[in-house]
Order: sequence, then C-alpha cells, then structure tokens
Amino acid sequence: MTPYNELTDDALTTLLKEEDHAAFTEIYKRYWEKLFVVANNRLNDENDAEEVVQDVFFSIWKRRKTLELQYTLNTYLSVAVKYQVINRQSSLYKKSIHKELSEEDEGTADATHLWFAERELKEQLTLAINKLPEKCRIVFLRSREDGQTNAQIANDLNISEKTVEAHITRALNILKSLLHVSTPLLLHLLKK
Repeated sequence: MTPYNELTDDALTTLLKEEDHAAFTEIYKRYWEKLFVVANNRLNDENDAEEVVQDVFFSIWKRRKTLELQYTLNTYLSVAVKYQVINRQSSLYKKSIHKELSEEDEGTADATHLWFAERELKEQLTLAINKLPEKCRIVFLRSREDGQTNAQIANDLNISEKTVEAHITRALNILKSLLHVSTPLLLHLLKK
C-alpha cells in the first residue's frame, strides 16, 4: 500500500469516510500548520487560533461518514477555518459587549446611551443595505433576513453558489465601509 503521506487528498478523504484513523492523522499533519497560520493572522491570538483549528478538525472527524466535498479538501478546510474565525470574532465581540453592559450596571457608564447608539447603528445599517446594488441587496437580504442557504438562493435566482457567495462578501465589505465598523460588530448587528 502507498504510504499515507503520498496519497492524494481525495484518497485520504475516501479512507477517512471508512474511519481510517491514519488518514485523519495525515490530513491533520498536512493542513494543521497552514490553517493555524490563517486563523492566527485573523485573530491575533495563538490560543484562539489553536481552538479554531481544533474545532475544524473535530467537526471533520464527527462528520467523517457523511462528509461530501464539492471542491478540494484544501478549499473545504480553508472555508471552514474562515467561518470558525468569524464565529469566534462574533463570540468575542458579544462577550466584550456583555462585559461593557455589566460594567455599566455597576455605574461606570450609561446603558441607555449604548442602547440608543446601537439603535442608531441599526438604522444606519438599514439605510446602507438599501444602498447596495440591486442583485447584491436581494442576495444579501435572502441570506440574512430570510435565512436562506446559499444553495436555496442560487436555485431561486438561477445563479451559481459562488456568485451568491461573491454577492454576500461584496455586501459585507460595502456595509463595513459605509458604516465604518469592524466585521464582528457588523455580524452582531445583522443577527438582531
């Protein structure tokens, strides 16, 4: 048999579905460092970056029997890390907001002021969404407000999933620019 380090990603993925621990170990060795560097560059925290990468690999192992890749393993893992980073940033932002609100409860700031600031930001967000190019706005609203998946949107609008992803990414970049806010704050506002 060919040594695991000489197998293709497709071959390793097939073996992984058959619960081959050595195939999982090879995937881990092959991609861990690369994924860690990406996560660490975005999070600027080695511990958080390690947790993100571990979460991705844990998820792959949990779903190994049903894992279906539309693209390469490299692409799949890169996107998985990207979304884990976004989730981590959103979680960290929520914790910081919660901490600020807790401090306000202790009398260090005015909670009413924060409530009005967030309300105003949401109003600005609505105005900014309305300024998006038409197709971009439609895709974005279907994703964020209607909760449709990229596949559903692509099917309804007769476009590819990659086009849907491009519209959503473009919308987020435009909104960040118009509102002058960070990605975690923007994602927080969009969840409410």
